[in-house]
Amino acid sequence: MQSSKRILVAPLNWGLGHATRCIPIIQALLDHGHQPFIASDGVALSLLQKEFPELPSFELPSYKITYAEKGKNFKIKMIWDSPKVLKAMADEKKAVKQLVKEYGLDGIISDNRLGVFYKKVPCVFITHQLNVLSGNTTWMSSKAHQKIIKKFNACWVPDVKGKPNLTGKLGHLKKSKLNIRYLGPLSRFEKRDSPIAHDLMVLLSGPEPQRTFLEEKLLSELQGFEGNILFVKGKIEETQTQEELSIPKGSILLYNFMQSQELQTALNQSAKVLCRSGYTTVMDLAKLEKKAFFIPTPGQYEQEYLAKRLEKHGLVPYSHQEDFTLEDLSRMDDFKGLTQFESELDYSDLFSVFFSRVNENSDPIPSSLST
Repeated sequence: MQSSKRILVAPLNWGLGHATRCIPIIQALLDHGHQPFIASDGVALSLLQKEFPELPSFELPSYKITYAEKGKNFKIKMIWDSPKVLKAMADEKKAVKQLVKEYGLDGIISDNRLGVFYKKVPCVFITHQLNVLSGNTTWMSSKAHQKIIKKFNACWVPDVKGKPNLTGKLGHLKKSKLNIRYLGPLSRFEKRDSPIAHDLMVLLSGPEPQRTFLEEKLLSELQGFEGNILFVKGKIEETQTQEELSIPKGSILLYNFMQSQELQTALNQSAKVLCRSGYTTVMDLAKLEKKAFFIPTPGQYEQEYLAKRLEKHGLVPYSHQEDFTLEDLSRMDDFKGLTQFESELDYSDLFSVFFSRVNENSDPIPSSLST
């Protein structure tokens, strides 16, 4: 009988995706008798505090990630901001060391937080980007990311190992010495047979200012939509707000945010979904088997790659943000929509990594996880 472990779960605050895909991991830890501790910053921390108000939570140093106002400047902005990221990594390493010592933590799960690591306890890194796409610097950014991942005892990839899969070259390497475990797609949602209440659901997320740019563009373009629209802005605020707008041939019901259960119901009751092509959103829509339309964040190579790949496979159409018009939504009828992958995940086996000993003077020792 495995004993209870105190596990720190720390997602990156880059939109909401990293935090939301940690929800099923946190719930599984609770279901298996472990004690999760939550750590992040900004909207990611706020979302998890709302989902798990009873759990201890801590604020980590912010990476202060924002997008360039123009997509073509995305990489330049990331390079410009890299000193802030490096400083945040150093600061969060110190913060995590203090948390481990103060609360007697037995292990760490970092979802893309590069500095959330402490060599004296087993540490897991969650990512769907074994390859980090960055245009003509992809080789360099991928190798740098893999070097960081190598410090961890295991790398959990939320996708299936073989083909077909959702991530393509993002989440799969031809050769690797990394200790990789494929979890299958992670989603906090369950598919339900529900009557359709919304002709279209708009679901926004992501760092500013691009989230606001898309919100403003869609509220303008959707004025001519025929039917009822549920529009969730993805702004995590202290209290939930809603507002109903009349449009010539329908209505728009606006929410600033929704929590998981309410969002699950809303998605199940929506005929079609218009959203970013962030990977967590892709996993959620696959679980719910939805027809969708994607608008990738300008300049974000990962979202652009996923959108192009899913359109190429005849599953989901997409448009660049600056080119999107209301008429584009009719293209959804010509695509299959996303379907879920059946995968069984043994959480007891998955969490066994936290029962392995760590040799402080060597690289992490692989457990029974497959590579």
